[in-house]
Order: sequence, then C-alpha cells, then structure tokens
Amino acid sequence: MNNEKYVENGGFKYLTSGEGQPIVILHGLMGGLGNFQGFISHFPKLGYQIFMPELPIYSASLLNTNVKYFAKFINNFINFLGLDQPIFVGNSLGGHVGLLHAKLFPTNTKALILTGSSGLYENAMGDTYPKRGDYEFIKKKTQDVFYSPKIATKEVVDEVFESVNNRGKVIKILAMAKSAIRHNMAKDLPNIKTPIALIWGENDKVTPPEVGKEFNNLLPNSKLFWIKKCGHAPMMEHPNKFNEVVRSWFAEKKF
Repeated sequence: MNNEKYVENGGFKYLTSGEGQPIVILHGLMGGLGNFQGFISHFPKLGYQIFMPELPIYSASLLNTNVKYFAKFINNFINFLGLDQPIFVGNSLGGHVGLLHAKLFPTNTKALILTGSSGLYENAMGDTYPKRGDYEFIKKKTQDVFYSPKIATKEVVDEVFESVNNRGKVIKILAMAKSAIRHNMAKDLPNIKTPIALIWGENDKVTPPEVGKEFNNLLPNSKLFWIKKCGHAPMMEHPNKFNEVVRSWFAEKKF
C-alpha cells in the first residue's frame, strides 16, 4: 500500500502518501479514490507527495454543488495544508475543477495533468436517469466509459448503480453535471498559461478525441498525449502507460 494514510482534518478528508513535490489528485464525478491506485502507488517512490482529497459532491449544499465552489474548496485545502505550488492531476470533472483552479489561483498551480477532462464538452450520463433502476442498463453505460468492458468490474458497476439509485446523490450528481456543462471554459483557456499535459484515450466516448484536440488548440502551454485502446479513464485502463507519460513530461519540464 506504499504507506498511504487516510486523514480527516480541518473539514477535509484525503488520502496521502510519500514526501516531496506535492501532487493533488482530483477525482471525477463518479470516480472514487481507487481509480488512481496505480498512480498513487508509483509516484511517491520517485520523490513526490500525493494528496487525494474527497470532493464534497454529496456533502456540500445544493447551492455549492458547482465547479467554482469545488475549485475554491481545493484552494482552501492546499492553503490549509500549506502546500507549495502543487501539480494537479484531474480526470473528467476533476480536470475541470483543476482548470478553473488554474484560472482563479494561478500562483497556487504549478502544472496540470488533464485526462478525459470536462470543461469544453461532455457526453454525460444525464439523459440515462429515467432507466436508473435497470442494473443491466447502468452496467452497459459504465462499461462504455472504458475501451475494455472488463475494467467495469462488479464493484465499479455496483458503486455507480448505488449512486444513481440514491435520490439524494442523484440530485447532487445532476446539479454537478449541469454546472460542468454550464461552466464552459473555451473563452478562458487561451489565458491559462500553466503548463498542461493532456492525456487522452483514443477511444474515449465521454470526452471524445476531438475534445482533447480542442483543449490542445486553445491552451497556450499544453502538450497532447494519446493512449491507444483506451477510454475515458487512462489511469485505470493503462496505469503503467499513464505513469510513463507523466514521468516523461515531468522530466521534460524538470518538475
């Protein structure tokens, strides 16, 4: 487990591991802490300290269930811990939160790694909720997130099924999804000077390859990397390849 600790402190719940340059991982709307296990177990060995806070998707008030509140929440988190210029790694909604954080708090953002990020376009699950009681339907939608359906284990599907059948959670999920769609960042991206690595699955159906290309066109300081036979969550489907891409980009940028 690589000395991982789960901490509750100052109103924050987070996993941490290692010592060194801080890296803050931002999970997606339906993504738990386990989605980054390959990353979390690898980078502390290379002199990085990992922090993975739980975003308050289900605990924030409905009024605060939006991308901007979450970006401020993350800034409060890094200020609370006194982290010096962390690097952010964000998948899906987490990438969107990281981008907005870079816009609002540029001096608190050393770099960003975005994978399947929302912020420009998202083929969300929002239209599927009328069928939320249908386990096979939810299973299929969850499998569609990945290139290989095997990644959608029973545990992963069960977690999604439980969330979309919990009325309180569904209200928050829909509010967050609507906020992500509403908070399109196309006009902001040209002004974000932070170094950004875009790591995209060639078979992503949620934020398709065109989205990765558009991010790369609009961001002034980005580099786009592709992972073959890969869907919306490269760090889950191809953790070793994902880590390799990040390592090479860190070496190039001297992070």
